[in-house]
Amino acid sequence: MRVTLALFATLREGRFDSRDFELAEGATILDLVELAGVPRSGIAVVFLDARHAEFEARPGPGSRVALFPPVGGG
Repeated sequence: MRVTLALFATLREGRFDSRDFELAEGATILDLVELAGVPRSGIAVVFLDARHAEFEARPGPGSRVALFPPVGGG
C-alpha cells in the first residue's frame, strides 16, 4: 500500500519534505520511520491522517503520516 510521509522542521534537513512509500499491509508508523531512515529519537510528535498517533498505529492505503521534531521557543 502507498503511504505519504511528511517531515517538518529539522527532520527535513538532508532528507525530503514529503515522499510516498510502499508498505506491507499491517505495517506500523515505526516501520515507516525505519524505512525512511529517520531516527526515532528525533521525533516528538506523530500525526496519522491529521490526528495525533503513536508509533504502533497502522496507516491504511493512502494515509498521510506527519512527523515533527521537538520544538522550542518563547
